[in-house]
Amino acid sequence: MTALAVENVCKNFGGVAALAGVSFDVNEGERRVLLGPNGAGKTTLFHTISGNLMPSAGRVALFGLDITRLRPDLRARHGLARTFQITNLFPRLTVLDSVLLALGGIDGQRLQLFQPPSRQRTRYGEAARLLDRWGLAGTAERIVRTLSYGEQRQLEIALALAGKPRLLLLDEPTAGLSPAETRRVVALVRELPRDMTILMIEHDMDVAFELADRIAVMHQGRLIAEGDEAAIRANQQVTDIYLGAE
Repeated sequence: MTALAVENVCKNFGGVAALAGVSFDVNEGERRVLLGPNGAGKTTLFHTISGNLMPSAGRVALFGLDITRLRPDLRARHGLARTFQITNLFPRLTVLDSVLLALGGIDGQRLQLFQPPSRQRTRYGEAARLLDRWGLAGTAERIVRTLSYGEQRQLEIALALAGKPRLLLLDEPTAGLSPAETRRVVALVRELPRDMTILMIEHDMDVAFELADRIAVMHQGRLIAEGDEAAIRANQQVTDIYLGAE
């Protein structure tokens, strides 16, 4: 089954075409990585898929449902979640409260932070399991702004996973991380269940080749290549544009 269908999507900002007729499908359970130099249109594409931007033309479908004009919250209810290139967290909340807020947003129940844990045992248990899985159990009572950058990136992914999405968009999840933090995030992403489809923007070629089933390469708002690792490595246009060969 096709998890995500992007059909001839265009996005114009005045006279600038940030996306110029991008089309591709991602199969259910697939790990697809988007590569491309800065300004290629990757994050703009993510914004049109998640609903942060409306496309100037084209269509986006999620598991067969046309979501082109849906609000971001409605797309989330249909199983889409995302992270951002720059962390998008609540800096004054504790880590635990952040996860509880994410879980409350998914089930539609109002979060009351001053209730005793016994009143929300199920949600607290889910939050604890999520933090433990992402190596954040020891940070539960810390204020988010006191976390290291790597911990904040891990927390953002954990929050995106709180609703058990069917399609997860990861926007450069390893950007700014140390080699050790990168290895941890790669290992955790690799362990995510195969019934979850992942579309990921990644700047690190080693990470991309390690995680991707297929790779798509963008340049100047267009999709210029698709394929597995061997096909992308052998593509001379990709080498010239992205890898910097002369």
